[in-house]
Amino acid sequence: MTNIDMNRSVYRRLKRERRQKRALLSDSRPLHIMLLPAVICVFIFAYLPLAGLVMAFQNYKSLLGFFKSDFVGMEQFKYIFTIPGFWNAIRNTIIIAFFKIALGIMVPLTISLLLNELSGRFFKRYVQTVIFIPFFFSWAILGGIVLEVLGYDGIINNAIVSLGGERTPFLIMNKYFRAIVISTDVWKGMGYNTVIFLAAITNIDPTLYEAAMVDGSGRVGQLRHITLPCIAPMIMLLTILGLGGILNAGFDQIFILSNPIVNETVDIIDTFVYRLGIVSAQYSPAAAAGLFKSAVSIFIVGGSYLLAYKFTDYRVF
Repeated sequence: MTNIDMNRSVYRRLKRERRQKRALLSDSRPLHIMLLPAVICVFIFAYLPLAGLVMAFQNYKSLLGFFKSDFVGMEQFKYIFTIPGFWNAIRNTIIIAFFKIALGIMVPLTISLLLNELSGRFFKRYVQTVIFIPFFFSWAILGGIVLEVLGYDGIINNAIVSLGGERTPFLIMNKYFRAIVISTDVWKGMGYNTVIFLAAITNIDPTLYEAAMVDGSGRVGQLRHITLPCIAPMIMLLTILGLGGILNAGFDQIFILSNPIVNETVDIIDTFVYRLGIVSAQYSPAAAAGLFKSAVSIFIVGGSYLLAYKFTDYRVF
């Protein structure tokens, strides 16, 4: 083949590839148009507000605006580090988020293993539906339910009184309130992870269980040597991805349920920033605290995805 023929073949191939790309772009154009409103909303509400982070490096005054407020560098960060409540908020955030992540994996895993042992299909689906329902409700609804159930005149206290006990103000006692926050969050989200674990269990090859039965392995042995090892990658994946939200302990839940009496044990970074910025109108320190949390979260999220890729071969892209 001469050089001219080779050049012609290369030209035809490139021309054919360009036609294919144009056809693919033409076919996907309606999808891009459908996606455009969502992209615009994300840009307006997620990216444009990032310009306000300049307040973290200013002594921001509302009347002066971004351009005339004095630039103070890192002074706002030094200030928030001296506020006693800031370090308490970080400690509470880590404690609450850690137990939410740990119990958010252990409780659904236990439920899914128990449901997998049930033979009644109708009862199994009924239980899945019941425990999944709270996941679809916001904390504006579930918070009201929790406050009514655990209130001083709520169902729990009425039951305690009927059994001869005394009423306990659960919602204003520090020794109970953190456990209430953690347990109600696990209750709300356990249905979602239960479905994920059940799907992972369903994908296990049934011949493995048949071989184990032939070898004389009972239910406990099958659970220990087949079920748990087969779903271990999913358990590890959800755990590692959960670490990315270690600094997000649930603003909406705590904002609705908490009160000033129990702030010592449930005040997290998000509620601290809310009180500092919205309630006290200290916009620059609040922006600095939020930026500090975001910067730390970026490293944690990046590290969690690296661990997920290393141990479970999970990739975002």
